[in-house]
Amino acid sequence: MLKSLVTFVMLGGSAAAACAQDAGARGITTYGVLDAGLVGEGGCTNGCATRVGSGVASASRIGIQGSEAVGENTTAIFGFETELRLDTGRAANNHETGRTLDHEQARNPGNDVARERLEHQAWVGLSGEFGAITIGRQYNLEYRALADVADPFKGGTAGSATNLIGGPRRTDNTVQYYKTLPNGFSAGASWAARDLDTSPAGRAWGMTVGLSSGPLTVRAAHRNQGAVKAQLNYKTSNEMTSKNSLLAANLRLGWGTAYAAYSMSRGISNSPLFNPDNPYAAGLARTPSNSSRDVLFGMAVPVDRSFTLLASYIRKDDRDLANQDANQAAFGASYALSRRTDFYVAYSHIRNRNGAGYTVGNASAPGSGNKAFNIGMRHAF
Repeated sequence: MLKSLVTFVMLGGSAAAACAQDAGARGITTYGVLDAGLVGEGGCTNGCATRVGSGVASASRIGIQGSEAVGENTTAIFGFETELRLDTGRAANNHETGRTLDHEQARNPGNDVARERLEHQAWVGLSGEFGAITIGRQYNLEYRALADVADPFKGGTAGSATNLIGGPRRTDNTVQYYKTLPNGFSAGASWAARDLDTSPAGRAWGMTVGLSSGPLTVRAAHRNQGAVKAQLNYKTSNEMTSKNSLLAANLRLGWGTAYAAYSMSRGISNSPLFNPDNPYAAGLARTPSNSSRDVLFGMAVPVDRSFTLLASYIRKDDRDLANQDANQAAFGASYALSRRTDFYVAYSHIRNRNGAGYTVGNASAPGSGNKAFNIGMRHAF
């Protein structure tokens, strides 16, 4: 039951893949996720507080998806999602979501030019026997591999693997291709242009391949993303290009599911210390790692049809001279009331070394301290 709920929520953010596998779908579908909970933080630099958070396990959002048959075995598809906050009833804003436009720096408390940005995803495309090709603001292939395959917390709550692994979750101006192949194989590629810089430094590209065979799922993904000269005020070089490579896997066993991932991250904008959705922004709380090797191990153990225990451990091995390593241990549980409604609880603690400044966030907020506790409710419709 919990697996059905998580699948429903995650497909809301991976519509291109879903449409590629269901090219015969017709009409318009309205869907959404409403998620709210208590967030308690510890180890904050400027003091911690317990607050009501929105989008803790999954970003609260409302979306529409549609399709139209436009030819033999070809379907036009589209999707649009807008974020909202259940704690205030307002649209999501930059301070909580950590997302920005242009030169905004969500991590910089002195930034006075922040503007609201509502779109979670927005894309249009075609699907058919050739696969699916979509254009717009979309999830990165590397993030999909991490959240879908390797992270027992699916990129949400305090246990999210994105606290220590990977770069942005979504990228603007993206052309993305995905296809499910015979015998459990799949493949995809993406390319993104930036409005801020017409040089190669402002572009991004990625690729992914995967295999699902019986109880085993394996996916590899790579993302290259350049730094914007106007924002970093440096001369563009190869060293400033963000490069994130990930190998993710899970294995369904008799007692539950085991998860694992290995990540190689290189370049000035590869670190989660950057704004999660805009690695070009330069406002940082600490100096990010320019090179790291990250390992994740996790598990999900169903106690019964409704109750599931979750745990993960992440080791970030910083290869820079500063040697700013970090470890994250996370524990959690979810209780599914139905296929679309569940309660969740999670706790995570990051041990930063040598001045590293990684924080425990969740699906919608970057967090302020090195430890956090969440308890809340999520409903998908």
